[in-house]
Amino acid sequence: MAALQTRASGEVGYPVRVNHFLGVYLNDQLAMGVLWRDLARRAQQENRDTEFGEPLAEVAQQIGEDVETFRELMRRVGVPMNPLKVGMAAAAERLGRLKLNGRLSAYSPLSRFVELEFLAMGIDGKKQMWATLRDQAELGKRVPEVDFDGLIERADTQRKLLEPFRARAGTEALGGAS
Repeated sequence: MAALQTRASGEVGYPVRVNHFLGVYLNDQLAMGVLWRDLARRAQQENRDTEFGEPLAEVAQQIGEDVETFRELMRRVGVPMNPLKVGMAAAAERLGRLKLNGRLSAYSPLSRFVELEFLAMGIDGKKQMWATLRDQAELGKRVPEVDFDGLIERADTQRKLLEPFRARAGTEALGGAS
């Protein structure tokens, strides 16, 4: 967990007092993180033998690490995970596989584009979430061992890595006559 580290003070701040709304927010964000992690893994599997496979594998691995970092943050602030929300998010990702994609039984260029588009939105949202937790929830001060700036930078890196592939997938799926 590279993002959770002991800073210069060497202190680990357990437990941090959080209000009810922050606990709900953290559980909602964890559920979304699980959904995006599962989507990234599936997209990587569907594209493993294409030029999209390697960047998707890298992003899927990092999103998985981000989810584990987030779980650790929740443990450090004393917010229990809501298994129902996490389970519903995982189920929603699986149900999303049933969407019409222009082909009855095969992965389509539209599937690839929609997955990359959704991942891009999730990464943008994750960047905003880390900033919200750092600033509005004041966890940057209250849990100084979490490197929120590093997590924001990591989200930027993930987004930049995916962007050319998202754009290309969009052109392939939407740009020409089929």
